[in-house]
Amino acid sequence: MSHIVRNTIRFIMFILMQVYVLNQIPPLHQFVTPYLYFLFILWLPFTISRFALLFVAFLFGLSLDYFTSTPGLHAAPCVLIAYLRPFLINILIVQEGTEQNYTEPSIKSMGFAPYALYVFLLTFIHHFYLVLIEWISFGNFLYFLGKVAATTGISILLIFITELLFFRKQKFKTNTA
Repeated sequence: MSHIVRNTIRFIMFILMQVYVLNQIPPLHQFVTPYLYFLFILWLPFTISRFALLFVAFLFGLSLDYFTSTPGLHAAPCVLIAYLRPFLINILIVQEGTEQNYTEPSIKSMGFAPYALYVFLLTFIHHFYLVLIEWISFGNFLYFLGKVAATTGISILLIFITELLFFRKQKFKTNTA
């Protein structure tokens, strides 16, 4: 299956999963809201250009905003993590290694520790910015930090459950024609 078809199916599935399943779960104590949709951006191929990555992330966030009637609330954090993603990948993996051998980030392509750090940092940044925009003002700072930490924790749990449930076959690229 081509990368475009696979990522189009993922785009649709992540939007539908977030809107019709995860958004229907009532927030736990108005504190924890499960988010999984941004995993689409984390799973995009290594070879995607920065402009295309930012454009796809904006389109993806805007699509979710359309379904949730929250203009810009999800688009802004999606663009932020799409902007930071290439820098983080360059820091976490060897330049002459994984990104030339595999097509997209995963536990197999990056190793468990770098992939876990990659997921944790981008999840935390996404949720911090999302909750900050949601509130516009801090109010109670400890409540703000608690909401960010709890939402990040539940999202990371959902991400690793998704990794276990949906095996992504990684193609090893070679230099042969």
